[in-house]
Amino acid sequence: MQKPTVRAFFDEDTATWSYVIWSETGAQKRCAIIDSVLNFDLPSCTSSTRSADIIIDFIKEKQLAVEWILETHIHADHLTAAHYLKERLGGKIAISKHILTIIATWVPIFQTQDDTSLDGSQFDHLFDNDEKFTVGDMQAQILHTPGHTPADTTYVIGDAVFVGDTIFLPDVGSGRCDFPGGSAEHSYDSSRRLFALPDDYRVYVGHDYPPENRRGPQCMCTIGEQKKLNVRLHLGIGKEDFVRQRQREDTGKSVPPLLLPSIQANLRNGQFGQEIAGTQFVKLPVNKL
Repeated sequence: MQKPTVRAFFDEDTATWSYVIWSETGAQKRCAIIDSVLNFDLPSCTSSTRSADIIIDFIKEKQLAVEWILETHIHADHLTAAHYLKERLGGKIAISKHILTIIATWVPIFQTQDDTSLDGSQFDHLFDNDEKFTVGDMQAQILHTPGHTPADTTYVIGDAVFVGDTIFLPDVGSGRCDFPGGSAEHSYDSSRRLFALPDDYRVYVGHDYPPENRRGPQCMCTIGEQKKLNVRLHLGIGKEDFVRQRQREDTGKSVPPLLLPSIQANLRNGQFGQEIAGTQFVKLPVNKL
């Protein structure tokens, strides 16, 4: 099994992990970027490229060629830097075909049909379920792992598994399931699909929220550790118990602070609706969520 090299980048403001993945054996050293961050200040409604520029500097230092800019899902807690990264590094922006469900749900809420393509053409590629692809000389595959949202996707690249918000580190558990189209039942089923992978596969999470500050941010464990130790989803927990706990804890939960700008921008792969005097604005919804 191929073992890609993975470099993780942590955005403290949103507790988001972004990744650069490549093979040291490939002749051209092609890479993929997963779940990038465009920094956004909500009070001033302005963005910056601080986190993305760190990734750009790293890729240039390593002399990597960007092949893919991948999204595990449409994030509600941070803005993607996919469009910015493509402008500066090239590569194809890709996401699951189930993005079309998310577009159909959220565009009417935000009334952004005039500047958000409804057919997903703002992305360079929409992955089919279980689609296989390559990153340089490495074999990769898509796994549709819904629950957190209907469109959540896991990327399996060699022995590295990038799960987004499908599952978190064992002492954190799993992503919330109360967004439109989310499903605790599907979240449980997706965890079992992940658990069918080999125990020694490396699991890289999309966020980390260390419980009670008992440790610093971490990004990786193994499938075997998840199966034994995940506080919400280990193999000893049945589906009904998981669903009951997930629904109880998600009921009345506050929305992420950056939900309004994040979803709007991310449905456009990181582009904004308009720019005025260097300050980037997004529309607020006329309808209530």
